Amino acid sequence: MAEQEGKGEFAKRIDPAKEDLTREQLQFIRQAELAQWRKKSQKLRTRNVITGLAIGTLVMGIYGYTVYSVSQERIMDELDEEAMVAARMRNSKTGVN
Repeated sequence: MAEQEGKGEFAKRIDPAKEDLTREQLQFIRQAELAQWRKKSQKLRTRNVITGLAIGTLVMGIYGYTVYSVSQERIMDELDEEAMVAARMRNSKTGVN
């Protein structure tokens, strides 16, 4: 067994355009290439879905944080207005105001 491994060719690369191949051989080559393409495209599709979900999650997180921050700013504005009214009431002890 070990002797045969060193002597035989495993897979020889050929150029279908330059080699004189039969129709069956060309069809087999196309089928093999199509099978390889399908396998690679499934891996890429899975990676693309994972990447898309990660980006979507990030975007939704940023959007949610922004909405939360804006709602907090409104509360802060109301508190600032109340503080200004209270300050005016404290400072209005003179007749000029």
